[in-house]
Amino acid sequence: MSEGRFAGEVAVVTGGTRGIGLATAERLAAGGARTIVTYHSNEEAAADAAATLDSYDAPTAVKQFDVSDFESVIEAFERITDEHGRPTVLVNNAGRMDNGLVVRMGPEQWSSVLETNLTGAFYCTREAARRMLRGEGGRIVNVASVAGLSGWTGQANYAASKAGLIGLTRAVARELGDRSIRVNAVAPGYVDTQLYEEHIDDGEVTDDRIASGRAADPAEVADVIAFLASEEASYVNGAVYRVDDGFIS
Repeated sequence: MSEGRFAGEVAVVTGGTRGIGLATAERLAAGGARTIVTYHSNEEAAADAAATLDSYDAPTAVKQFDVSDFESVIEAFERITDEHGRPTVLVNNAGRMDNGLVVRMGPEQWSSVLETNLTGAFYCTREAARRMLRGEGGRIVNVASVAGLSGWTGQANYAASKAGLIGLTRAVARELGDRSIRVNAVAPGYVDTQLYEEHIDDGEVTDDRIASGRAADPAEVADVIAFLASEEASYVNGAVYRVDDGFIS
């Protein structure tokens, strides 16, 4: 990435203290964006992320709030705007899994995943877009999943949340496209993150549908997110970019 690619931008990355979120935040900060990452509760990961981002020349910050709490999101975006300026880039990356067969899945197991992965993205999109509309526009990138395109056994809640996120992406892209706000999504397959390691035995990927036979590095997904957040993607809107090494081809 060339220096200055995101100069003058104010970027918010939810769930940005590890994995895809942190890799994305690093791409944005390296390009000169004032970068704010958010987290829910992992203080150790937050401290590590703050140290990592502090190595970049661009101003960075780490903020705690729960994306599934509407009032918390409103307050957080007000604080971010006051301290750093109106967001011009939003990456909705915060997410969680709680896998199980649908016949055994309880209401809380269903709702907690939907509230974080989909409702949280709506809340953050709403608050970021309201501020982008008062400025010169912006870019929103939603981190979906190939599970939202094809469905995975034992992940009815996760797949539904990511399919909903793809629908949200396309609807908001149509709604805000004429106001200089572009909304796109990435749909990763297997990615070498703690989230996937917690839900895949030993973190090993053996699916022969993956051309390279390996999980993606978070940085490989972050590169696509950074592209969609940049002016290089100025004519890309409402798109869903698969980053899955041919998994559902």
